[in-house]
Amino acid sequence: MTSQRIRSILLSLLSLLALFAAISAAAAAGSSAPFRAGAATSNITPAIGGNIIGGFHPFPSKHVHDDLHARCLVLDNGETRLAFVVCDLIGLSRYLCDEARRLVHEETGLSAANLLISGTHTHSATSALGERFSTKPELDDYQKFVARRIADVVRCAINNLGPARIGWATSSEPRHVFNRRWFMKPGTVPVTPFGGTNDLVKMNPPRASKDLVKPAGPTDPEISLIAVQSSEGRPIALLANYSLHYVGGVRGADISADYYGMFCDRMQQLLGADRQEPPFVAMMSNGTSGNINNIDFTKPGEKMASYEKMRLVADDVAQAAFKAYKTIQWRDAVPLGAAFQDMEIGFRHPTPAQLERAKGVLAKIKPGMKPNTLEEIYADRTLNVNNYPQRGNIPLQALRVGDVGIGTIPTEVFVEIGLEMKKRSPFKQAFIVSLAHGYFGYLPTPEQHKLGGYETWLGTNRLEVDASTKIVTALLEMLERLR
Repeated sequence: MTSQRIRSILLSLLSLLALFAAISAAAAAGSSAPFRAGAATSNITPAIGGNIIGGFHPFPSKHVHDDLHARCLVLDNGETRLAFVVCDLIGLSRYLCDEARRLVHEETGLSAANLLISGTHTHSATSALGERFSTKPELDDYQKFVARRIADVVRCAINNLGPARIGWATSSEPRHVFNRRWFMKPGTVPVTPFGGTNDLVKMNPPRASKDLVKPAGPTDPEISLIAVQSSEGRPIALLANYSLHYVGGVRGADISADYYGMFCDRMQQLLGADRQEPPFVAMMSNGTSGNINNIDFTKPGEKMASYEKMRLVADDVAQAAFKAYKTIQWRDAVPLGAAFQDMEIGFRHPTPAQLERAKGVLAKIKPGMKPNTLEEIYADRTLNVNNYPQRGNIPLQALRVGDVGIGTIPTEVFVEIGLEMKKRSPFKQAFIVSLAHGYFGYLPTPEQHKLGGYETWLGTNRLEVDASTKIVTALLEMLERLR
């Protein structure tokens, strides 16, 4: 071998060594990058006059009691960036969320898989769901506005990124969660809108009735928290999760963020985080509250002023969260991860007999009139769900924040599903965010389907009877991969 050849080999080896050194230095720099967090809010209050939904008969808003917001928290550990957005809406359509994720990725580079978008489920907001059973991707003006504001709030939160510490904790507030499905004495459960008498339970039965037997399921009083503060100890943001449907008790046709917004304001007060720069941001995501509300059906109704009950619940939940906050062990760095997938699932459809009955009911409505009775409303829904494909995709997401595992489901999720997820999760702390990335009706368990009731009716429930089992399995597999 010539000396020139030897020198050439040595130069190549030195070049490789230099390359390895550069790669090692870059990796070391990445792993030692400071943990950062940023938060922001954007106003998504609609114009007065848009329809407020949540009941069977939408009606136009007449007043804004308190503004609606999209609230965002961004976490960045130098290798992975996650963004959490919670909107003061009853829900968001799949197409709205897709458009928001497209805008965010286009404008910030953030992967769509790393962005969580959910609604709180306030029943005092203009709808961002579009046509309830539409399978067309066109967005109305308000949906376009919300998608734009979601993209804006993520950009603002990224702009506010700064060195931070992070921690998590859990607390409990059992006084404000009640299972709303009840077993009743034989013969007292009303006939269904489909003409059947096979329901074994009733949603929201008469209060303090002698016909009540027992609740048809459990509750989950846990409050889960993820919080970030600056390296100097200034509160930056807090993401909470609680399994309470909503509270209600607004005045007339008011727009309101419900107790979710009041919780955020109260947390800011308790943490002494008023008038900060950048502003502190608290967020309350909806857990598994598909069969949970704030009503104790064993007692007579309370006489309370408008918004009084909201403030009571918000304060109690915030006080419990604040107690847990003070136990947080702060960390300077944590692993972050996210996974997103479209899961194929079956959609429910009416039987030929149900379809014919629905057509007969609607044929009796006078020309120019809309469905009004429960029978008419569900006849209309029966025809609408019949237009769904046999199978379709629903979005699922799993995220990891240190020792916390988060799953998302685009439905109103029954509490049993959340409890199962927490029990089986590979992470020490876990919770489900409902109403995320779309809206596909209620999600009961197969066991609850057998009991019947409003949440299982065709048109309220859209997914196949075994959907919850398949979804939980998929989410646990995604979390396991993140672990």
